[in-house]
Amino acid sequence: MPRDVSRVTAPTEQRHPGTVAIDSEPTLQVLQRINADDALVAPAVERTLPELARLVDRAVDAIRGGGTVHYFGAGTSGRLAVLDAAELLPTFNVPEGLVVAHHAGGPAALLRAVEDVEDDAEQGAADAREVRGGDVVIGLAASGRTPYVAGALRRAREVGAVTALVTANPRAELAPLADHLIAPDTGPEVLTGSTRLKAGTAQKMVLNAFSTAVMIRLGRTWSNLMVDLVATNAKLRGRVLRILQEATDADEEAAQAALEAAGGELKPALLSMLAGCPADEARAALDAHQGSVAAALADLSGGGSSPTAATGGRPS
Repeated sequence: MPRDVSRVTAPTEQRHPGTVAIDSEPTLQVLQRINADDALVAPAVERTLPELARLVDRAVDAIRGGGTVHYFGAGTSGRLAVLDAAELLPTFNVPEGLVVAHHAGGPAALLRAVEDVEDDAEQGAADAREVRGGDVVIGLAASGRTPYVAGALRRAREVGAVTALVTANPRAELAPLADHLIAPDTGPEVLTGSTRLKAGTAQKMVLNAFSTAVMIRLGRTWSNLMVDLVATNAKLRGRVLRILQEATDADEEAAQAALEAAGGELKPALLSMLAGCPADEARAALDAHQGSVAAALADLSGGGSSPTAATGGRPS
């Protein structure tokens, strides 16, 4: 029997006028054409930053209110969502389930294409059954019309969650389902329809910026240091010591002693050094201030009475 055919109208499906002869060009020229198009991505993402900032602030409010951030995507978009959510755990020590990625077709579709899963709007809605009114749901669809994402966004709308769409199509079909439209206009791909190129790069940049900004706003950094990272290997254990030294101007021996007193936890060790207090007092202050070193330090130091406490290793 003939299969259903969908003709997608999107910038990513248009033929690139500058690469029609790319298959007959020397290797270096092929790479130069790809690179030249890649250079268009950052400016396209930059134009979306005001709307992305609004989404970040709503996500921070949602998380502080007990909500969850959900990503929904298929194909490259879904894989990028899974990557971003997975990397938040070791980088920022986020609780499991705080940022959840839903990929059309499940784990089996991460490594190989699974037939028709992105066309299943009902499955998108089913995968969004755990979404609640206080959550944020971000759909990722380069073309702006993926049915799986549509099903998830509709379900999110029904329960009152905040919705967003990250797409490479400024006139996305799914835009009416999104409270926030993040649409870097990256134009036609070097290879027509290959959204793992510019569109995928734009989506990764958006997700990187979104999740990093959310973590910063939630107090999971101190200055520009990753003070919530999980030291799962020798390199990261060395980074933990370096962060303590850079933030406090202490030597390695003092940093190691503070870390041991804090049970190996970087954040209370850092705060105890900055505020000159025991690790258990630092941990209690962090708990009282939603994990923010800056807020806890201001409380413990009365605004920062010593140069170290006031600057915390920051340029003054």
